Amino acid sequence: MTAAEFKKADPHGLDGALLALWWDAQGDWERAHEVAQEIDDVSGSWVHAYLHRKEGDTGNAGYWYRRAGRNAASGDLEAEWAQIVEAMLAARQSSEGHI
Repeated sequence: MTAAEFKKADPHGLDGALLALWWDAQGDWERAHEVAQEIDDVSGSWVHAYLHRKEGDTGNAGYWYRRAGRNAASGDLEAEWAQIVEAMLAARQSSEGHI
């Protein structure tokens, strides 16, 4: 699944970071943030960082990028969103044993 396809995907079966990213793609930053706040791992921290950068809170975003073990992003938000989605989808596929 591509990032573009993911935007239009049925959210049933999504959880964690992918669900937060799906809500963000639907234009519901608040719901995306609520979901991201409940994820206590690296993927949740990365999504949380992206969401705060999108919000314009670079200080808070920097904290979450550090928690995710990533350098703070500064480029196009849509490109970062797609990068995160693709990484999360790849990780999900890998963990499900798909090649």
